[in-house]
Amino acid sequence: MAHTKNLLLFRKWDMTKIKVVDPGLKTAISLRRQILPYTYGRSALKRFNKADVNIVERLINKTMHFGKRYAKNTGRMAGKKARALATVEAAFDIIHLKTGQNPVELLVRAVEHSAPNEDTTRIVYGGTVYHVSVDVAPIRRVDLALRFIADAVKEASFSNPSTVEENLAEQLMMAAAGDPTAPSVKKKNELERIAQASR
Repeated sequence: MAHTKNLLLFRKWDMTKIKVVDPGLKTAISLRRQILPYTYGRSALKRFNKADVNIVERLINKTMHFGKRYAKNTGRMAGKKARALATVEAAFDIIHLKTGQNPVELLVRAVEHSAPNEDTTRIVYGGTVYHVSVDVAPIRRVDLALRFIADAVKEASFSNPSTVEENLAEQLMMAAAGDPTAPSVKKKNELERIAQASR
């Protein structure tokens, strides 16, 4: 069988040279080479299988959520994946025009900077509720990071003349730079601060 030389994402972005710097996320961020990040839900029925889904597709899936604040049907999927795909592709083009860098690499850096290491959980002991600090599993870290980025984009786009694509590009660039004013990085720091207080 002939080996395909260049499986570029959206026929533009090379993912072979991208390295995951955070050692805790190496198993959870998949940079599987494919032209279109669309697996038709093949990962949905197997436990922990989302770790093998391309990180770009996971971002697309997160942007499809309605979000908690403004939607009646809270947290459901909008189901318009083709639109979400086009949005992410356009945002990647904007990132490349503004920075000249590979947007997939910026996405990986944004996830690394937005992924919390610690969180709190409730433990009920003898009728008393305690909040205890716990380490976060790698897959959940990526999930939370993508959710923080997607929620920040929704917040920025609501009642705003700037487009979703521009806001997504802006949020990814800010988070990739590790900017403490980026909403996703802010949310991560807040979670870790609360976890540190309840150690």
